[in-house]
Amino acid sequence: MKLLKEKDKAAPKKKKDDPHVIKIHDAPQISSALFFQYNTQLGPPYHILVDTNFINFSIKSKLDIIKSMMDCLMAKCIPYVTDCVMAELEKMGHKHKVALQIVRDSRFERLTCMHKGTYADDCLVNRVTQHKCYIVATNDKDLRNRIRKIPGVPVMYVAQHKYAIERMPDAYGVPM
Repeated sequence: MKLLKEKDKAAPKKKKDDPHVIKIHDAPQISSALFFQYNTQLGPPYHILVDTNFINFSIKSKLDIIKSMMDCLMAKCIPYVTDCVMAELEKMGHKHKVALQIVRDSRFERLTCMHKGTYADDCLVNRVTQHKCYIVATNDKDLRNRIRKIPGVPVMYVAQHKYAIERMPDAYGVPM
């Protein structure tokens, strides 16, 4: 009993908050282009960040990437590939030679990465967090869940041998 009472006495007491002090709250800055949950910065031509597994799923489903994107969004699309995605494809070796040829096409735009390392998921999430003008094309469930937490960023994926998109104001390709 004596030990418990000594511990209670040793604990410092909390100071009462002064009602006259201005309280500062750290809230993340939200883009002014967001209208409810939709991003008004997005518009044709759409800028689409492509992930490695999206390319591989497109090849397995025998889909032409750019044509299928245009069919899904009903507008012109510009696919973008970061250096990290290119490095990831090159690491996969001879099996994914077709994917490398598709990505090296002149219709795909290259984005240079300023960070160290070649982990493509972190690279895509950082780029989308900074610039909300992209749609992220991926079939990776973990990456899709991470991107869903960022407001105003749509996700494109391969489902039932066609492309589907979620979190777009006029999402034509989403199975409901």
